[in-house]
Amino acid sequence: MDKYMYLIPYELVEQLETVNEIPKGIEIIHAPEIWNETKGKGITIAVLDTGCDTDHPDLKNRIIGGYNFTSDDEEDPLKFEDYNGHGTHVAGTIAASRNNSGVVGVAPEANLLILKVLGKSGSGKYDWIIKAIRYAIDHKADIISMSLGGSSDVKELHDVIIEAVNQNILVVCAAGNDGDGQDSTDELGYPGCYNEVISVGSVNLERQSSEFTNSNNQIDLVAPGEKVTSTYLNGTYATLSGTSMATPHISGALALLKVISNSSFERDLTEPELYAQLIKRTVPLGNSPKIEGNGLIYLTLLDYVENVFNQQTVKAFINI
Repeated sequence: MDKYMYLIPYELVEQLETVNEIPKGIEIIHAPEIWNETKGKGITIAVLDTGCDTDHPDLKNRIIGGYNFTSDDEEDPLKFEDYNGHGTHVAGTIAASRNNSGVVGVAPEANLLILKVLGKSGSGKYDWIIKAIRYAIDHKADIISMSLGGSSDVKELHDVIIEAVNQNILVVCAAGNDGDGQDSTDELGYPGCYNEVISVGSVNLERQSSEFTNSNNQIDLVAPGEKVTSTYLNGTYATLSGTSMATPHISGALALLKVISNSSFERDLTEPELYAQLIKRTVPLGNSPKIEGNGLIYLTLLDYVENVFNQQTVKAFINI
């Protein structure tokens, strides 16, 4: 199969040698408020992208393995280094370690399985992605994160995604950056518009819909995707924009929610049940569902609602 898929186009806003911060997007979704319960330990996220800077100080302790499906490095399957920067940035937003320097990810104790499916140019064959998804299934990944897309609806790709979901693996995909800011037009990209995946659109740091984010009736929710600072090549950092940057916020959030939900219900929840737990923690922003789906991820929403309810109950009791 010679059809190609590409990383979702993105904007490089700024490259930085050093930083020391919790990125704003991670604060917006309230991830730090969950860390006293879990930081995602024990959850494995397969990152299908351009590889990873495996020596990056914020990532090297999170990577548990990987595989190169591309023609880079003479097709050596054990060399999954990143020569583009995109994959390293995505990995950092998901699970950069909390080490008092650099950046921290949404789930800073989650495991990263680096599956390189896009070469240094940012493109990759559909066959590589299909094989990588099957690799993630075979290696018991909990979550698959894909900030990539293509224009072709390939049955074999759809079939393997369905297989992953049937194995209770959450598949998270970028919606795409071909949007025009109008909900009257549909911008479709695959695998992001498959019904079985969790399709992620983008908002800016002011919680406003990003002009570039795709609109269609398969969008599930949105996350911060503009001016996102994360890990980059050669131990550095960069600020990027795109739905590629929104997607790993949701992949990391699901790692936290899976630990919390399985503990709360005292069993392993199914993929549909975990999806429901995710959607329960979204806040509508006033845009069309074709642009924002169910709304912005807000990890502590249920705690907030419960607290407000309890306060109202107390006031009602006092006024009886």
